[in-house]
Amino acid sequence: MSPNVAKCLVVSKVLVADGMMTDDERAFLGSMMDSLALSPAERQTVIDLEGLDEAESIVRGLSADERREIVALLIDAAAADGRLSPHELETAKKLTAALGLD
Repeated sequence: MSPNVAKCLVVSKVLVADGMMTDDERAFLGSMMDSLALSPAERQTVIDLEGLDEAESIVRGLSADERREIVALLIDAAAADGRLSPHELETAKKLTAALGLD
């Protein structure tokens, strides 16, 4: 799995934390996949949430700066629909800790 797919999967984990993904959240994820130039097969992997556990370990291996950027994306993604649900916030906090950041 490429680091870019792993990044999108980690962000997806926050987006689905509250049990649903709004159109705004889908658009956020689509834009992220576009900006990272994911292939159609890679995009499907993200949409299907394939390899989610593996993604966290890949992202954890990135530089501290890259992990900080991902944490910022986690918060932006969670708020993409104008609401930050308690489940999304909790998932973002857990992922931040799992990435070795405060």
